[in-house]
Amino acid sequence: MRLLVFQHARSEHPGSLRNYLAEDGISWDAVELDEGEAIPDIEGYDILWVMGGPMDVWDVAEHPWLIEEKRVIRKWVQEYRKPFLGFCLGHQLLADALGGTCGPARQPEIGILDIELNDEGEADHIFHGLPRQQKCLQWHSVEVAQPPEGAVVLASSPRCLIQAMRIGTNVWSMQYHLEIEKDTVDEWRAIPAYDVALKNNLGPGGIEHMRRDASCYMGELNAASRAFYTNFMRMISH
Repeated sequence: MRLLVFQHARSEHPGSLRNYLAEDGISWDAVELDEGEAIPDIEGYDILWVMGGPMDVWDVAEHPWLIEEKRVIRKWVQEYRKPFLGFCLGHQLLADALGGTCGPARQPEIGILDIELNDEGEADHIFHGLPRQQKCLQWHSVEVAQPPEGAVVLASSPRCLIQAMRIGTNVWSMQYHLEIEKDTVDEWRAIPAYDVALKNNLGPGGIEHMRRDASCYMGELNAASRAFYTNFMRMISH
């Protein structure tokens, strides 16, 4: 089994999920799109994960590679019909690539916050063993405003109605993050756009608040990431 990962910032990698991939002996290749790396021939891969990043889905003038990335995502999901998982920007790129819409959030979500599964989410085996209300890391100022045709919304929050969605039987995406590790907050804070958003929304002491909350909930987040990963692999193996 071969996994292809699209990254948009070197520090926004699969995080804690890397540990589970190593345990399962699954090889994975990362393409650092923001650094100009080219997307390889996708036919030899079995799974595609698309991670987060500081750019927006419409920033094609500044980041023209977004056009090709969305084309490949669309081909992967609609033609190849292979398993897909998107996080944050990856969630938005999936929606945009398949005809949904994204736009600025009315109120950005930054911090360790709650999302809640709806009835469809609770029934989806991807969330087996996970509670209806979950803690997660949020760091976004853009949201999916309209999901693609045929998408099933699985989770929401008071500020963002489309926190997770499923398309077909093997494509999932989420606006939030479960894959964080102990150094994630500080690594992401080093990204200028994230640092500005953090200060604008949480004030000058926001980083200490995020560090404290992340440390407090790290065990819960790691348990959730392991359960989610296990469910994902079980689902795509059927």
